[in-house]
Amino acid sequence: MVPISLTYKFLVMRNLIFFSLAIISLDGCTSRTNNKAILKNDAIPVKIAPVSTDTGNTHVQASGLLSTEDEARLSFKISGIIEKVYVKEGQFVKKGQMLATLKSSEIEAQVSQVQLGLEKAQRDYQRTSNLYKDSVATLEQMQNAKTGVDIARKNLQQVAFNQQYSKIYAVSDGFIVKQLLHEGELANPGNAVLYMSSISSSSKWILKIGVSDREWAVIEKGNRAFVTVDAFPGKQFKALVSKKALAADPVSGSFEIELQVDFDKARPAIGMFGNASVIPSQKRIGFSIPYDALLEANGKNGFVFITDDKKTVKRVPITIANIDNRQVYVASGLEGHQYVVISGSAYLDDQSAITIRN
Repeated sequence: MVPISLTYKFLVMRNLIFFSLAIISLDGCTSRTNNKAILKNDAIPVKIAPVSTDTGNTHVQASGLLSTEDEARLSFKISGIIEKVYVKEGQFVKKGQMLATLKSSEIEAQVSQVQLGLEKAQRDYQRTSNLYKDSVATLEQMQNAKTGVDIARKNLQQVAFNQQYSKIYAVSDGFIVKQLLHEGELANPGNAVLYMSSISSSSKWILKIGVSDREWAVIEKGNRAFVTVDAFPGKQFKALVSKKALAADPVSGSFEIELQVDFDKARPAIGMFGNASVIPSQKRIGFSIPYDALLEANGKNGFVFITDDKKTVKRVPITIANIDNRQVYVASGLEGHQYVVISGSAYLDDQSAITIRN
């Protein structure tokens, strides 16, 4: 027979265990319910900062390739099939070096034809002159024959000149920047076959950059700029805006700006990649936000989270004008917005609910 005290203890322990399990079960249900409520209704704590209007000489950032001021578009004077191109892009050439030629068959035939015409005109003139001396031909007939000889000589000079310009020669020392036509293609008169940049002691270095229409509008000829080139790490070169294109590039849609760069004693090469920071003289209205507000950036494009009611956020694209260690200068995208999120962005989605924390 079991003692009463042991039976009592067993019943008490069994009831305690059952009660504890019930509490744990209820607590688990409550926790799951609360987690669902948090995921569904709880706002995400974030820090925000006001969007500041920034009026000033915001720098225009752009990049391009180096060339020289003396750039020639080399072409043939007459049409014809290109027989040979003797150079390649990026190749250094010397003044007077032959660069390309047309097939000579047609040109030589034209020269021969004109030469034969001149010989005939000379024979006609000689015969008419003899007849004039014998009073058989008139003075007018002799003069007309003499005019025929003069015309034939001029025609020969013309085709000889054209024959000379059926070949392209380097006009100075320099580099071949671009080859536009190749062997076997038809070259029309004046159509560029090669782009060449000349190099001399007086040559000026040019960095050609592409900018948007908004940036083009605030840049003026004579504006200061600074240029960096990867070939000269840690160095910054002074530059001036020397030319503004009056039409957009039909391929890229950007407007070309030429910067005249002072490399001092440095010796760059044509085709090197350069980064420019242009300082417009015109002041323009933009925005400035803390660097921490920038979610991501790709060139001049980026994204931020904004809030106008301090209750929900919206992810918006922006156009970046410039960035420093603490601020992001925005050209467009923040018009009419009040605040940007500077902390807690990693947990946000578009239209997320937020709560503001200090």
